[in-house]
Amino acid sequence: MKAVIQRVQNASVTIDGRVHAAINNGLLVLLGIEDADTRADIDWLSQKIANLRIFNDGEGVMNLSIKDSGGDILLVSQFTLHASTKKGNRPSYIKASKPPIAVPLYDGMIAQMETNLGRKIYTGVFGADMKVALINDGPVTIIIDTKNKE
Repeated sequence: MKAVIQRVQNASVTIDGRVHAAINNGLLVLLGIEDADTRADIDWLSQKIANLRIFNDGEGVMNLSIKDSGGDILLVSQFTLHASTKKGNRPSYIKASKPPIAVPLYDGMIAQMETNLGRKIYTGVFGADMKVALINDGPVTIIIDTKNKE
């Protein structure tokens, strides 16, 4: 799994001209799923996201997690995170999972994030043509790949 995590002042997902989900202070998480991903990837990544200390404390130091800050999470599936640009100029998405594999993993990630936070998270719609708007706060953007845990 690959995740692009952005600390935001606000973020929203619009589908067919209507706002589907919106948050204020929190995290926008773009999630890419590949066939090799498992429940272990969900558990590790959801725990990592819930505990990343990227929110400012009272002294302006990034020392608080999303759990500490009380912010929301907007989780959006994004197969293009697994784009391969090795050959030519047209990206290949061969590593990105097809819906029969990806949807259960995406749903599992939603459920695990809600368990880790103890509250609802907001989501896009898997496979939909979504318009994502955000104001990146900081900017703070972190990329995590469960296959390359650095």
